[in-house]
Amino acid sequence: MSFHDLPDPAPEHEAKSRTPTLRRLSLASTVLVALVVAFAMYRDATSAALIFIGILVFLVVAHEFAHFITAKMYGIKVLEFGIGFPPRMAGFRYGETEYTVNWLPLGGFVRLLGEEDPDDPRSLAAAPRPARFVVLVSGSLMNLVLPVLLFAIAYSIPHEEQIGRAVIATVVPGAPAEAAGFLPDDIIYEIDGRDARNANDAGRLIRLNLGEEIEVRVRRGQEFVTLTVVPRWTPPEGQGPTGITIRPQCTLVGGYGCVPFTERVADPPWVSIPRGFNSTVDSMILVRNEILSWFKGGSSPEVAGPVGLAQTTGEVARAGGVTTLLQLSAILSINLGILNLLPLPMLDGGRVMFLFIEVLRGGRRVRPEREALVHLVGFVLFIALAAIVTFFDITRIANGESIFR
Repeated sequence: MSFHDLPDPAPEHEAKSRTPTLRRLSLASTVLVALVVAFAMYRDATSAALIFIGILVFLVVAHEFAHFITAKMYGIKVLEFGIGFPPRMAGFRYGETEYTVNWLPLGGFVRLLGEEDPDDPRSLAAAPRPARFVVLVSGSLMNLVLPVLLFAIAYSIPHEEQIGRAVIATVVPGAPAEAAGFLPDDIIYEIDGRDARNANDAGRLIRLNLGEEIEVRVRRGQEFVTLTVVPRWTPPEGQGPTGITIRPQCTLVGGYGCVPFTERVADPPWVSIPRGFNSTVDSMILVRNEILSWFKGGSSPEVAGPVGLAQTTGEVARAGGVTTLLQLSAILSINLGILNLLPLPMLDGGRVMFLFIEVLRGGRRVRPEREALVHLVGFVLFIALAAIVTFFDITRIANGESIFR
């Protein structure tokens, strides 16, 4: 969650609930300056920046709105709900809460009374532990549920989809696929009981089942064959999890070579919503598998900061249009939700960690000053990491490279 000071005077019990404004402003200002510098060297800078900022604000405000609603539900005093970061542009007070729009358009925040200090009975820290847990995790849960809607909308908008199934182009000698009996020109129809409608589906369904035995139904000539294979966590460089390369089914067009089949589709809600749910669950599993593969000795993580994500957004916007942007937003939302649940200082998961420590200590709280210090150290480390990642993002853009290469 985002809590910060305001420059105006306030009662002492409210002042205790706030973290320094300069911490929030320094984060926002650092990111903003990095974006400006990067986009000065990047073509289509303005449109890419605006699209990225729009996505970021939408995802973060949705996150903070969940904190806002659950806090209100449990009677916790909400001091401010803000869009963007200070300095303040405009605002009004309704009831006991200020609603503000601020100049730095890099997200949003909710400021609750008494995050660490339980002196006031309506503070967050004074609320029962179940209530504090719900308020703290609600933002991340919103980011994990929101992709269902985003994917569903993407599938409902008319868009092009490959309709040619995946064809096995090559089988690596000695790989699991060769041992399982896969052959070039096999056409993949089902993986682990799920329809593989195209090459993208086939690749995703294989990556969903790393380390697990799966059945793959292929058509070989005029017959259907079911083969069993275990995708590898850490395949050799240049090989996939099973040791096959695939291509989409295509048709020969004079002068153009082999052209994949595509069709323009728009799913009705009763189809798009279940697809959105499945895509959300699949994306979470893929994130988990990617993280596990790092620890199992697979490829090192590709880290990108706000500048790198903005560059990616611009590339996606040019290549795929609205549908692909919605899918990117859904994936970013999932990553934001998972990131905030990690037990790291400053994040929601870090505050939940202190809640669990309180339970283990028989209800005795960590002193507010100590908890605030831990979160401050985490914030400083986060800023340092953001600065390093931003430097490499800008270097990559200056060299004309893409995050996808």
